[in-house]
Amino acid sequence: MPFSSLASPLDVELRPDKPALLCVDPPDDAPSWAAEYREALRAQVTEHGALVVRGLGLRDTDQVGAVFARLAGALLTEREAFAPREAHGPGLYSSTPWPANQPMCMHHELSYPLQVPGLMLFACLTVPEEGGATAVADAEEVLRALPTGLTERFEREGWILTRAYNDEIGASLVESFGTHDHAEIERYCRANAIDFSWQPDGTLRTEQRRGAVVRHPLTDRRCWFNQIAFLNEWTLAPEVREYLVDVYGADGLPFNTRYGDGSPIGEDVVQLINSTYEAHTRRAPWQAGDLLLVDNIRTAHSREAFSGERQVLVGMGEAVRPAGHGPAEGASER
Repeated sequence: MPFSSLASPLDVELRPDKPALLCVDPPDDAPSWAAEYREALRAQVTEHGALVVRGLGLRDTDQVGAVFARLAGALLTEREAFAPREAHGPGLYSSTPWPANQPMCMHHELSYPLQVPGLMLFACLTVPEEGGATAVADAEEVLRALPTGLTERFEREGWILTRAYNDEIGASLVESFGTHDHAEIERYCRANAIDFSWQPDGTLRTEQRRGAVVRHPLTDRRCWFNQIAFLNEWTLAPEVREYLVDVYGADGLPFNTRYGDGSPIGEDVVQLINSTYEAHTRRAPWQAGDLLLVDNIRTAHSREAFSGERQVLVGMGEAVRPAGHGPAEGASER
């Protein structure tokens, strides 16, 4: 059902299988419109977890960057990236490179640094021929749907991310830390509760423990907030996992996740998490010029497989450290 009145930005379309949708008449100046309706839009994101704004007619990187800045203020510089992105300006990036024929499963963006983005902003400039939706899932609903014993263990122990940096797979040291200087990288790791070790060949391995269930900073509601399944070896395509294990060894994978006590997470658990996400997924095909705002604590997002050219720009805003996230804070209280 169409919405044609700019004067009523709270009037959104709600469907159980799709993100909240606000359709607007094309404004003369999209960044000015974003500034005028910023608070109303942000209220909708807080209420619904994600909001698609359709009708802005976003068409180039400068315009998108200006809209993002009006909505989120200064955009965040990505740190601890797991894959390289193309930068289009301060805090304005291409979407994460990932094989088009492979879906990118549900996750919360950068849920493993101590400071995480509270808001994700996406803008579609080029629609793929088929597929490629940025789907979303409610982290409160996912937490309730997962088995209690599993979530209680993760809430009690947290989860561990292990990484092995090399020059062939994933982000380089410079792309992750902003520098290749070993002393600077070590200072960053110590300041951000990351254990590190330099290997004989000069490569870096890191390990960090984070909370899996956190309190939302605005609503105080408990959310399943992590990348336990997304960064686990069992989410990789079988042939990719086999290749990486063969080349780098089981302990040298570019990234992997474990229970907070260090024990491995079974394939069955990873599949259960991903299937629970799928059962709570809301999706809508992109249209050219669309804006998608996502509460990164409340809402996970994914990228579905696609064919043809796809250009989606990404920004991150409002660094927060939700209660229960950091290793020194312990598990969040009930």
